[in-house]
Amino acid sequence: MKKNGFQLCREIREQYTYPVIMLTAKGEEIDKINGLTLGADDYITKPFRPLELIVRVKAQLRRYKLYNTGAGPEEPQDLITHSGLVLNAKTHECTLNEKPLSLTPTEFSILCILCRQKGNVVSAEDLFRQIWKDEYYSKCNNTITVHIRHLREKMGDSFEDPKYIKTVWGCGYKIEA
Repeated sequence: MKKNGFQLCREIREQYTYPVIMLTAKGEEIDKINGLTLGADDYITKPFRPLELIVRVKAQLRRYKLYNTGAGPEEPQDLITHSGLVLNAKTHECTLNEKPLSLTPTEFSILCILCRQKGNVVSAEDLFRQIWKDEYYSKCNNTITVHIRHLREKMGDSFEDPKYIKTVWGCGYKIEA
């Protein structure tokens, strides 16, 4: 069965939410209205300028990514797990051995960064910059150290023999892979 672009657009829209750009020789106003009404996100008529098409595709992809961050199933990077620790980056919920942990946003961010960098040392300076997007002043800044201490207390993790957050002296902190 042969389909035209309008029928195809309607069928795509029934099943999917990704962007649709119609590129067609039909340039009448009623055709443009039909295409956009059926669900096309953009409508380009022939002849067209290739650079303009590229810019329009990029604009549609940018909008799609911006507005569909939470539309689909939970993405793997949003759910972080490690030895009984489960962090949900979307909901900012954290559990340890299936018991909820009450963390401040900063504590949660530190834990997320360390878990995503599992096995790698992350310096206090890098943690500070990633969380506050600001310069780190090493001479008198214990901010990260204090938050790490609070995290360990909440997790029941000891300073002497930590199960989760390990201090690598002179370098930073890490969670073993």
